[in-house]
Amino acid sequence: MIHGVKQDHSRFRNIVKGKIKEDLKKYVTHGELIARKGKNHVSVPMPQIEIPQFRFGQKQQGGVGHGNGKAGDPVGAGDPQEGEGKAGEQEGQHSLEVDLTLEELAEILGEQLELPKIEPRGSKTIRSQTDRYTGIASNGPESLKHFRRTYKEALKRQIATGTYDADNPIIIPTRKDRKYRSWKSDVRQENSAVIIYMMDVSGSMGDEQKEIVRTEAFWIDTWLRSQYKGIETRYIIHDATAREVDEDTFFKTRESGGTLISSAYKLCEKMIQMDYAPADWNIYPFHFSDGDNWSGEDTRLCLDILNKSLLPTSNVFCYGQVESRYGSGQFFKDLLETYGKDHERVILSKIENKEGILGSIKDFLGKGK
Repeated sequence: MIHGVKQDHSRFRNIVKGKIKEDLKKYVTHGELIARKGKNHVSVPMPQIEIPQFRFGQKQQGGVGHGNGKAGDPVGAGDPQEGEGKAGEQEGQHSLEVDLTLEELAEILGEQLELPKIEPRGSKTIRSQTDRYTGIASNGPESLKHFRRTYKEALKRQIATGTYDADNPIIIPTRKDRKYRSWKSDVRQENSAVIIYMMDVSGSMGDEQKEIVRTEAFWIDTWLRSQYKGIETRYIIHDATAREVDEDTFFKTRESGGTLISSAYKLCEKMIQMDYAPADWNIYPFHFSDGDNWSGEDTRLCLDILNKSLLPTSNVFCYGQVESRYGSGQFFKDLLETYGKDHERVILSKIENKEGILGSIKDFLGKGK
């Protein structure tokens, strides 16, 4: 019975995963999973399947099937009925939500976008310990007593000593008969990584652009956390100046000043130099902007920081240009002219609207670095 329930549960989860995979673009575009995110899982709203059934209509509605009809009469349509404004007594329709772990969600994303597994670069590792109950011991806490093994030991002892009575089979274990589950600690060394998000919060970046960045960051986080067990996330916002903030401030701040992209790159450079030795860490800077920069001189300064500092220390540097009616998009053109489409460590992506989020994620994570 229990085995059958487990099979049904497994089959159900496979159906759910298949449905999410089929509708992944809808979930990514709408961003509805972000609000349902817990610490290690996410609640996924699923469409319910309604079984077709006959429903009885009201009497004397008229129309075809209710007396004489004429050519062109609509089927099943009667006179419109005015509502009475009273509370109903019938059951309403309920939406179904299914909990998936972030690991399962990352697996679905990886399969759908055909993302390669990441080959870690940094040597910094953390110790991950997992305890597995793999053996039997003669000593241990009562909470880990193995009752079946204890019973068998007592039975063997009584049979061997001739005290076992088949007509009155009472088995009383002694202290020496007791058996306990024992565990083995599995210690693994796992690579560490840091994601550094940078975003332009000047006046030209509106709420729609920030929502696109927020959605994309959720899915990038989900994938990278499935590849690294030790991972940190840092947030930098900038207009003409840059500062580090927490996640909530990152997605809600809006300034009205100009834009100096180099201010964010300088802070990112300083952050890496102080906290993340490139030989030890896998480093992922992501910068989102609408492409406006104060001047060509500042763009040249950005390129200088990239070439001398950020690119040599990062696994990849990702720039996502979120299209805005107020942004010129010039910075994307400058990066494209400098590094081209197939640079080893510079990945560029244009995100025109929410429909483009999934393709942008594929751009950023598709190299497996």
